[in-house]
Amino acid sequence: MATPARQAPSIDAFGPGGFRVSGEWRPGSLLILDDAAEPWRPGSMAELKVEDFASIIAAGPAVSEFVLLGTGAVQAPPPREVRAALQQAGLGLEFMSTPNAARTYVFLVSEGRRPATALIQL
Repeated sequence: MATPARQAPSIDAFGPGGFRVSGEWRPGSLLILDDAAEPWRPGSMAELKVEDFASIIAAGPAVSEFVLLGTGAVQAPPPREVRAALQQAGLGLEFMSTPNAARTYVFLVSEGRRPATALIQL
């Protein structure tokens, strides 16, 4: 029996205040987990907490190969507590500026990869 085709959301554009995902403008930060896009709480790196990754950690490596984190306009390391919680859950972490993370997501999805993608708005 054939595996159904993935319906991964596309990130069509991004700009100050949000993202255009599969043709729909979504204000604020964005989480894409298991091919579902949803709003994400943190509006900046200063607001980032371990709890913001609860759904990613709960889904675990069976759903996502690793976490792709867009840190806003500039690359910045996430808090040590976030890095430790993801590592303890068996999830790798790649972080970069949100524009670079959005472009990387598009490339990874085109290869059939499944990152948990968390993008802080610009």
